[in-house]
Amino acid sequence: MATTRKAATPAKKTAARKAAAEAAPKASATVKAKAAKTSAKRSRKASDDDADSAPARSGSALVIVESPTKAKSIGKYLGRGYEVKATVGHIRDLPTRKLGVDVDNGFQPQYVTIKGKTQTLADLKKSARKASAVFLATDPDREGEAIAWHVADQMDTQAPMHRVLFHEITKDAVKEAMAKPGRIDDRLVNAQQARRILDRLVGYKASPILWQSIKTGLSAGRVQTVALRLIVERERAIRAFKPEEYWTIAAECLKATQEFKAELKKIDGHNPQLHTEAEARRVVADLEKLPFVVTKVEKRNRRKRPAAPFTTSTLQQEAAKKLGFSARRTMRAAQDLYEGMEVGEEAPVGLITYMRTDSVRVSDAAIAAVREFIGASYAKPYLPETPNQYASRGGKVQDAHEAIRPTDVRRRPELVQPYLEPDQFRLYQLIWQRFVASQMTPAVYDMTVVDFDLGRYLMRTSGSVMIFDGYHVLYTEGREAEEGKGVEDLSPIPPLEVGEQVTVRQIVPDQHFTEPPPRFSEASLVKELERLGIGRPSTYASIISTLTAREYVTLEQRRFTPTELGETVERIMIDSFPSIFNVDFTAAMEGELDKIEEGELAWQHVLRDFYAPFTVALKAVNLGAIVAEAHGLNPEELAKEKCPKCGAQVELRTGRFGPYFACVNYKQTCDYVKSLKKSKAPDRPTEEKCHLCGADMVIKTGRFGEFLACTKYPECKGTRSIPLGIKCPKCDVGDLAERRTKRGKSFWGCMRYPACDFSTWNRPVVETCPSCGFVGMEKKVSKAEGETRTCLKCQHRVVVMDAEEVAAT
Repeated sequence: MATTRKAATPAKKTAARKAAAEAAPKASATVKAKAAKTSAKRSRKASDDDADSAPARSGSALVIVESPTKAKSIGKYLGRGYEVKATVGHIRDLPTRKLGVDVDNGFQPQYVTIKGKTQTLADLKKSARKASAVFLATDPDREGEAIAWHVADQMDTQAPMHRVLFHEITKDAVKEAMAKPGRIDDRLVNAQQARRILDRLVGYKASPILWQSIKTGLSAGRVQTVALRLIVERERAIRAFKPEEYWTIAAECLKATQEFKAELKKIDGHNPQLHTEAEARRVVADLEKLPFVVTKVEKRNRRKRPAAPFTTSTLQQEAAKKLGFSARRTMRAAQDLYEGMEVGEEAPVGLITYMRTDSVRVSDAAIAAVREFIGASYAKPYLPETPNQYASRGGKVQDAHEAIRPTDVRRRPELVQPYLEPDQFRLYQLIWQRFVASQMTPAVYDMTVVDFDLGRYLMRTSGSVMIFDGYHVLYTEGREAEEGKGVEDLSPIPPLEVGEQVTVRQIVPDQHFTEPPPRFSEASLVKELERLGIGRPSTYASIISTLTAREYVTLEQRRFTPTELGETVERIMIDSFPSIFNVDFTAAMEGELDKIEEGELAWQHVLRDFYAPFTVALKAVNLGAIVAEAHGLNPEELAKEKCPKCGAQVELRTGRFGPYFACVNYKQTCDYVKSLKKSKAPDRPTEEKCHLCGADMVIKTGRFGEFLACTKYPECKGTRSIPLGIKCPKCDVGDLAERRTKRGKSFWGCMRYPACDFSTWNRPVVETCPSCGFVGMEKKVSKAEGETRTCLKCQHRVVVMDAEEVAAT
């Protein structure tokens, strides 16, 4: 999820505030833990046991959070007597270059300090040694609990440790949480640990099959591969789909001066089945002989209730529909809004509650506040007599958090807009409007259904008129084409009475063809993952971004299409592990992980039940057959292949660049090898014209990739790069295209060169700048800064993934 960054906020910085001096928490008023380490250095937990035995200390209390922004916000609320430091994400994890799990010893993980976090951990230890107490205030979820556990495990201090949960970053919420500390929840830690080990086992054991059969650098993931499977299977369904012709019939009617349409609904009491024009024309001929007399009028009020406030999943879906945001872009902006923003004269304040939740619960205080706001801001009919109640959807719901809502409903979006980046403002506005609307009255529609019973044929017209806008005065839900039309989409029809005959201007048959299922959008994929119980809403952003980063899928017109590579990966993984990368199995595994979190299952038990069949499947993998299938080889013909140099048998091998043929005596008495490259891609026609002779150009594939070439080659040797679909930001005339230096290094420049000399080393992508609206941003990925986009026109910079997320994907 992308978020934008600026050098400074638009608001003026306030003068230094007088900090409220607060003493370190007294032992009798808090729940404490005696610091202890087991020989394995992994049993330290923040606990409320043995509180009285903790020695008194005179230093400041240390509060440890995840992000520097959050640390800054909380530090200003707590004032003197507290030091607030950030872990900047995880500090400990499984090693990157080995499995890091002792499967023969109860799946014990072998954690190491993450590269680049050694100094961070050292600083935390140093502060902890001087602290009077340590408060572990990482995010209130499984990942945050695991980070707190790792921090506690590494601290070398006698100070008591406490776990505090900040569900929102406001002064009152922070003070309240600090006054009621608890201890680390072992169940959450175990659930996160089991999930991490499961993912490591699958990725570490299954991914090498892709390296050996296709190429290095590819990855298979426990949930990621199932999500890829959904996209690929949808694409196969689209390809296999055979459209069928059908016809509909509508009568264009008139009463006075108002036009309306009546549609054919029944023939002899059944749904119409008109598959040819001839069949439709016969019905039209019959209808043209009949008077259209109203036989039934049904009127009723339809009340449309507002949707519940956002959960993580519904926020991602609605932001995709209404704002065009990716799941990652949504979560990045939401994280910023939660951690704290400088708004006017206020200290940094969190504008929304915690954004990782699947609950629609709202606190009584928040409901009272929003009802007071509605009563003061809107007319009386917009406020229901009693608060609207919402039930979370089926399945296990983690109800520790509220729904996503503004921390203070009085902060209208337009009031905070000057202090927010564009993405932050648009998402805050969406969250604020949805929350306020959720406690307003329904919209009311006057709906009318009129039938014309013409013997064999039943014609019907439906219309609606909004008689009270209700919550629509503030908010209307987003909807995609495949979700169909609602009552609000019906046009009004004139008042009609039984026995009344209407004028028929003409009866029109209309040809249609059935359509294949639509490709997944970001919104519909998130909805499907949640419906099937695949992964958790908090993981959807990373799942989707990994699929695109690995180039397993592309996003075209906001719809996912699998690449050839993605389809190959999916086929190999599903063929090799049909029961592992299975929707039902993956959903059941999520249920098992939930049971660990609830204390109903031991985490080692779940891992054992998974690993036994997974090991059997691993041993059954026939790598030779997989490679042969992936590259279109016949195993029987391969067995007959002889070395052209020494006559010995040729075998299929794998190396760092993928599979290849080699003599069985290779590196001994023979040096024969042959790369396994696919045949050259065929030329593809285009609408481009050759700049030298005017002939058509085709897309060819060369050693440096695809390029445009004249169809009159070799008579004409006209070639040029394929335009990216981005106008040059310097001349606003030419298109940008990939070019190469004399040494073959890629760069991108204006196709009008030398008339225009614009160039850049970073690849431009077709993305719209949120600041100036220019279509074209530079994509840059680095270990230090993560993945960023920079506008080619105004240099506005957007962070897509931070360094830690890039390393993870």
